[in-house]
Amino acid sequence: MMAAATLPETRGKLTADAPLAPLVWFKSGGSAEWLFEPKDVNDLQNFLSDLPAGLTVWPLGLGSNLIIRDGGKRGVTVRLGKAFAGIALQSDDPEVIVCGAGAPGISAASFARDNALAGTEFLRGIPGTVGGAVRMNAGAYGREMCNILVSADVVLRDGSLQTFSLDDMEYSYRHSGLPEGAIVVAATLRGTPGDKDAITAEMKRIADEREASQPLRTKTGGSTFKNPDGHKAWQLVDEAGCRGLQMGQAQVSEKHCNFLLNLGGATSADIEALGDEVRRRVKEHSGVELQWEIQRVGKEA
Repeated sequence: MMAAATLPETRGKLTADAPLAPLVWFKSGGSAEWLFEPKDVNDLQNFLSDLPAGLTVWPLGLGSNLIIRDGGKRGVTVRLGKAFAGIALQSDDPEVIVCGAGAPGISAASFARDNALAGTEFLRGIPGTVGGAVRMNAGAYGREMCNILVSADVVLRDGSLQTFSLDDMEYSYRHSGLPEGAIVVAATLRGTPGDKDAITAEMKRIADEREASQPLRTKTGGSTFKNPDGHKAWQLVDEAGCRGLQMGQAQVSEKHCNFLLNLGGATSADIEALGDEVRRRVKEHSGVELQWEIQRVGKEA
């Protein structure tokens, strides 16, 4: 571990050997070598610009679509707090919303509803931050970030602040072209004028559908595998006989086969091994190779 004396000064909070399991939905995994919670964008810029080049930087959102491996995460893990959670209408365009990257997606959807703006309702169904959604082109219920994003403000590994247009993001399914170590700090989203009651009803429909079909009150990581072209991942998993499959304290959800669960004592290695076993069985049964949607980071124990 690099000594604190060699790291840049910061107005934020810098913690050595910080446990990450409490910060992620699976409640498993090791510690961050350094956990940095910047005071504001300028603090983040200054810290990164002065940070030794050999240290990797990785942003952590709400930890919903993520496996932190048991050996922990080397380098600096950056977590954006309340200073990055503001949401406001753009002063010169009441159809445009400016969101801090640390704001939960559900907060952005609620703000849009309160201002009678439609198009962002799908964010009600995405259990992460706006920054994480921007980075991975998150989507649900027939829409994706690429349908509403105007631009994103991004701090690069060298500390420079750049604005990426929608085209600059190079979006594809659950993927963006943002460079390694880049941290989204804000996003500009475009809504369309709508009826507040209709928007409210659509958000309720999404919430009710999630409640009915997904294991929300469990230690889970959300959708595990990407939907292959022409297929639903959950259906492939089910047809391969994996519903309820268990390895150690890790289990494929019986309620929704594209969710993995930590039943209480699962390690991240258990969860990842179960996912790989599901992938193997699906390939054997259907010939389709499932790709992870959940991000897996860090080193094995």
